[in-house]
Amino acid sequence: MSVPGFERNAWQRWFLWLLLAGLVLALLGTVVWLAGRHEVEQVQAALDRDTSDAVADLRSSLQRNTQSLRALRLQAQDNGQRDGQGAPGAAAWPPEAAALLREHREMVRLERRDAALLPFAVLETPYRTRMFDKATRGSEHNDVALACTAARKLAAPAYSPSHYVPLLEGGGIELMELCIPVEGGYLVATYGLRDMLTELLGPTLARGQEVAFAEPDGTRLAIIGVRRRAGTRIFTSQQLVDLPGVTLMLRVDGWRAAPDLFPNLLTALVTGISIALVSVLVLLARDTRRRLKAERELAETLAFRKAMEDSVITGLRARDLRGRLTYVNPAFCEMVGFSAEELMAGHADAAGPRDGSGATTGVPGAIGAPGAPYWPTELAHEYRQRQAHRLAGGMPPREGFESVFMRKDGSRFPVLIFEAPLLDAQRVQTGWMSAFIDVSEQRRIEELSRASQERLQASARLATVGEMASLLSHELTQPLAAIASYASGSLNLLEGGADQGGGDKGVVIDTNVEVAMAVRRIAEQADRAGQVIRSVHDFVRRRDRTREPVAPRALIDAVLPLVQLQARKLAVRIDMALEDPLPAVLCDRTLVEQVLLNLARNGMQAMDMPECVERVLQLRVLLIGGNSIGNARAAEGRRWVEFSVADVGSGISKDVEEKLFTPFFTTRADGMGLGLSLCRTVVEQHGGALVYAPHRPRGTVFRFTLPAA
Repeated sequence: MSVPGFERNAWQRWFLWLLLAGLVLALLGTVVWLAGRHEVEQVQAALDRDTSDAVADLRSSLQRNTQSLRALRLQAQDNGQRDGQGAPGAAAWPPEAAALLREHREMVRLERRDAALLPFAVLETPYRTRMFDKATRGSEHNDVALACTAARKLAAPAYSPSHYVPLLEGGGIELMELCIPVEGGYLVATYGLRDMLTELLGPTLARGQEVAFAEPDGTRLAIIGVRRRAGTRIFTSQQLVDLPGVTLMLRVDGWRAAPDLFPNLLTALVTGISIALVSVLVLLARDTRRRLKAERELAETLAFRKAMEDSVITGLRARDLRGRLTYVNPAFCEMVGFSAEELMAGHADAAGPRDGSGATTGVPGAIGAPGAPYWPTELAHEYRQRQAHRLAGGMPPREGFESVFMRKDGSRFPVLIFEAPLLDAQRVQTGWMSAFIDVSEQRRIEELSRASQERLQASARLATVGEMASLLSHELTQPLAAIASYASGSLNLLEGGADQGGGDKGVVIDTNVEVAMAVRRIAEQADRAGQVIRSVHDFVRRRDRTREPVAPRALIDAVLPLVQLQARKLAVRIDMALEDPLPAVLCDRTLVEQVLLNLARNGMQAMDMPECVERVLQLRVLLIGGNSIGNARAAEGRRWVEFSVADVGSGISKDVEEKLFTPFFTTRADGMGLGLSLCRTVVEQHGGALVYAPHRPRGTVFRFTLPAA
């Protein structure tokens, strides 16, 4: 059973659809017709403009030719200059006339005639064969007579109507005469109409169209250009060429392809929009069905996301732009020990102080506003300032930052926080999204690792000192022996001076000088021995790990006595080069000294081979703008100081390269395998990097960087 109201509404909808389709089709047809008509008018206007410009160029060219003919220096002519048969003497023409014919191909003949129109001097173009004889170019020639009669009446140059002249080789040519009155007669120039079109109008006008001289009745006299192609549409433009004594018609026939269904971009655009409009209306029904399907899928996706958020161990928190908490996941609630309701209520209070009506004033983190329930009491003021800065638009660091939270039972625990702007579908920020990671266990493991590493470093230093024990005995023997020698000499001098106390005064003075010099030598040698002992003591003793600005030369000087101990034993020459000036580096002095000593000892041991004759250890320190050996912080624009230790040993083989920094890997029988591993760890803790490369011509160079203070 049909419902009348429903059928009436359906008919109305169909009627509106048909009306809309009819209007769109009518609009489309009108736009296409108007665009086609507009294109035809544009083509015709362009052709008329080109024809008008061509007529102006033609008149200008003929006027210039007339001026050139008048400028010829014609020699005086008389009847005695003719030959025996009465033929004109060509030698009577000046060279300028022959040059004019060679330059202007549209002129085919120049004649000098007397007052009775009898020719007595003739010059023809070199580009054509002779076209006239005496019988056809006498005084009775109609076209010449008409032109000269008009010129005599006007007292100015005049043209004759065109006339056809057959050629000996077949065909013919359409010519036109120009008569210029001169002293003693006339100067007659003969123009070829086809040559005028070719030479005076140029190839641009004839490209793709046909150009012709025609009489006012439409008879074509001369034609150049291309013929009409099939499937093209003709556009014609005619302009009068009004010359003294004659009137010609310049006709240009342009061939253009017939207008397409879409003659221009505007028509195509309107047509496309109309089709798109109909298509959009048709697609609306499909879109509605897809929308319902999308809503069902969105509900399933939200349920899936909720299940994922409830299963992760990372705490998640969302805040709006006023600092109010809008979402927390179960992991965050479990982390701080508060329920979601308690957290929401606590953040609502922390969003800002309330006015008399109980509404928040909209001032996040204002003075006096209580903090979040998981904020430690002693840090609440600092956290309020950080939250106010974040809500004011301050961007958090991308690598996150550490903080301390408080559980419901009052215990504190460290967390790593990552924050990012919360954007809606229109890419507009609606708040902040935070992720929290409990790093308590990670910090405990790091402390254990740090303590273990410090014990390994102390063991490595003790092992190094143990290896140097034999070298210390040899090194201290020299200053102690020198001290004993100087002391014995001083006693001898003093005893000798006492025995000669009553003698010459000058002898006593010399003895005092020598004793003073010996005492100074004793002090120098004692200081040398003490310096060696202090260097070993400072290297071995355990100190607090503090970073401080240290001059690079101070680091080198601290380990140099220990390096020189082994260098003298192995006959190694130390070559140092420090760039000047160098900024101080921010480092743990003891650890960096250990790195320098380990690298220097490794380099000297690499040269302890019979085949290594010249043993040189190079120590270099220079300033670089960015970390050239691969540090990720080079983009920050910081300055770095680069230390390099190079030897001339046998280098590092491919097999050793793969395990070079592996802990407990060593190529020495008495080595521990911890030196390079500890060195890299120390350098990376300072933000730098430790790398190695072949040293030319032989050996290996180790480089590491430290940040400038």
